[in-house]
Amino acid sequence: MIKKNPIKFVPYLKSVIWGGEKICNYKGIEQTEANVGESWEISAVPGHESIVADGPYKGMSITELIDSFGPQLLGKEVMERYDGKFPLLVKLIDANDNLSVQVHPDDVLAKERHDSLGKTEMWYIIDSESGAKIYSGLNREMTADEYVERVKKNTIEEVLAVHDSHPGDVFFLPAGRVHAIGAGNMLAEVQESSDITYRIYDYDRRDAQGNTRELHTELAMDAIDYTYYDDYKSTPADSNLADVEIARCDHFAVNRILLDGELQLQFSDSSFTVVMCLDGEVNVEEMKIKKGETVLVPAALTSFRLNGKGTLLVARS
Repeated sequence: MIKKNPIKFVPYLKSVIWGGEKICNYKGIEQTEANVGESWEISAVPGHESIVADGPYKGMSITELIDSFGPQLLGKEVMERYDGKFPLLVKLIDANDNLSVQVHPDDVLAKERHDSLGKTEMWYIIDSESGAKIYSGLNREMTADEYVERVKKNTIEEVLAVHDSHPGDVFFLPAGRVHAIGAGNMLAEVQESSDITYRIYDYDRRDAQGNTRELHTELAMDAIDYTYYDDYKSTPADSNLADVEIARCDHFAVNRILLDGELQLQFSDSSFTVVMCLDGEVNVEEMKIKKGETVLVPAALTSFRLNGKGTLLVARS
């Protein structure tokens, strides 16, 4: 029987060409390498499975927890739907420079090509520098042939929809949507458990050895949704509401909670719950989490108490 307590994991800090110095400072931890662009807070991606940080399960991987406790951890419905695999990847991202222009395959294409889930994701902007941008979607209809031609001529940026970025903004990115995180953004990301990215354009950047990063022009061509939409940017969460849903899709639902005092959350045992603390300091039951920390609440804990003052994201599958 699983212990009905929140579980905290050791973050996996990822050094990347576009990373910066903000994440470790935000989390209040020592930075031991340069250009940390991502903190994988909870991951079951093969090779990067999260490890429990403390408590009775310290040292166990998330996969070992699932093997030991199954539906008590994941939830009955999640266990069945995802064949016993943890279905989400939860991150913090610091874009010190522009990320590549990219796209992710949907579930069908990812299964066919990679035997993997696709990658639908959502972003919640934690902080943004003056003039920071998010690139999400297209500013007009485009064909596959035009896409290929623009990649050849390095003009793909001309057809990207560009959005000003502010703290509290929400962007939902279904698989197939061309996107990039602009320099100066720090954000929280909730996504399907997939590390499949098709890179379309990378500003002709060079690494320390003078090499450019690989582009995936042909793979991306069949993954892109070439349709123009007028709703790429979600309505910011209402600052007057203490608890508001900010994203929902087939794979996850995310609420933003402004906590000031005590709140009791009640759920079914169909899914686990992820709680990210974006600001302040709160208790999830008896476990204290501060700005930049994330916990996994087992599905068996269907009712739990939040106490303190802070901004939280709460996600379920």
